[in-house]
Amino acid sequence: MAYDFDLFVIGAGSGGVRAARFAAGFGAKVAVAESRYLGGTCVNVGCVPKKLLVYGAHVADELEQAAGFGWTLEEGHFDWGTLIANKNREIERLNGIYRNLLVNSGVTLLQGHARITGANQVEVDGQRFSAEHILIATGGWPQVPDIPGKELAITSNEAFYLKDLPRRVLVVGGGYIAVEFAGIFQGLGADTTLLYRGDLFLRGFDGSVRTHLKEELEKRGLNLQFNADIQRIDKLDDGSLKATLKDGRELVADCVFYATGRRPMLDNLGLENTGVELDARGYIRVDEQYQTTAPSILAIGDVIGRVQLTPVALAEGIAVARRLFKPEQYRPVDYQNIPTAVFSQPPIGTVGLTEEQALEAGHKVQIFESRFRAMKLTLTDIQEKTLMKLVVDAETDRVLGCHMVGPDAGEIIQGLGIALKAGATKQQFDETIGVHPTAAEEFVTMRTVTR
Repeated sequence: MAYDFDLFVIGAGSGGVRAARFAAGFGAKVAVAESRYLGGTCVNVGCVPKKLLVYGAHVADELEQAAGFGWTLEEGHFDWGTLIANKNREIERLNGIYRNLLVNSGVTLLQGHARITGANQVEVDGQRFSAEHILIATGGWPQVPDIPGKELAITSNEAFYLKDLPRRVLVVGGGYIAVEFAGIFQGLGADTTLLYRGDLFLRGFDGSVRTHLKEELEKRGLNLQFNADIQRIDKLDDGSLKATLKDGRELVADCVFYATGRRPMLDNLGLENTGVELDARGYIRVDEQYQTTAPSILAIGDVIGRVQLTPVALAEGIAVARRLFKPEQYRPVDYQNIPTAVFSQPPIGTVGLTEEQALEAGHKVQIFESRFRAMKLTLTDIQEKTLMKLVVDAETDRVLGCHMVGPDAGEIIQGLGIALKAGATKQQFDETIGVHPTAAEEFVTMRTVTR
């Protein structure tokens, strides 16, 4: 049977665009449908604008440190509107780049909502297309718990477009998005409180990292409230919001920001017209080659609920394109030792196993841990400390995990990710000459086992 397209991709986010471009480069006839914005969550309401806001929030630290280096500065003034306008301009530029990447690759771009109407059929705003393969790459969407007043709260989708910086903010959640936005709001001058229903945020991260970040955020004056959850939100006469907690306390703020999880974006996708099954969590069920339970339909990225990171979606997109149209180049995605950064303030960089994961996996471990005040701060009164940690297999000497909390953690951990992927040992770390004076050299100078 002749199809209109060899591959029809639903969703022009990181994974979908990468799959489409590579498939077209391999000679396939490809279409991409997108109903919102090119680039997906990452480019529009995720990692890119978030990092720009993190940069903006970090300027306050630089200004505070300047006096120690002899700079006398007039009191600075921050304008939220300027930052958001400049951010919007950059996002628009990136949208254009994504458009050009697709079109110049020979991909047919369809801007409209795509709905699957059969095993090999897709409808986009009334137009019907046939495809040998359909790839679902529709990503995720933030969700707010079903509580009275939930419509008064915002999520990361809306935060990037606030007209004004709220004076008082309640951030609800314990994942990396909550921690990052709490740092953004506080760094830009808002009175910020972080509420989390558990004992300590960033579940799944190394215990030393979680504890260290908590201590550093408290030093910065961030109001951390654990074992706290909102029961209802009400709007007061003056326009502010009253959050009533489950323990009966009441907190008043100008903005309630929820970062309590994301769901797969499956709205009106037409899965009922296919044999696609969902897993117990509601994500699309796929095998190791991203094949759904329907033979002609595949899925990648956040919608399958594996590792929800942009570079992972990119890798999955390449893998699908290669398997379908260039099988001799196909390589499965390796989900081990994925470097990750959390752009909190201070930021986190991590790769490999946590101490807890290593012990649970049965490793006999040696822990090397160092806490120190960065050289840059020695001429200031700032007492922030950097944490660096290595988790080592005591029997093989292989480094199982590297963890850092401190300036440039994300930049530093990228290189260490290569070392762990190559199977580096602690001896090889020790025999590597450090770059002096840097914080990064601490990773190759830690000699004493902490425990």
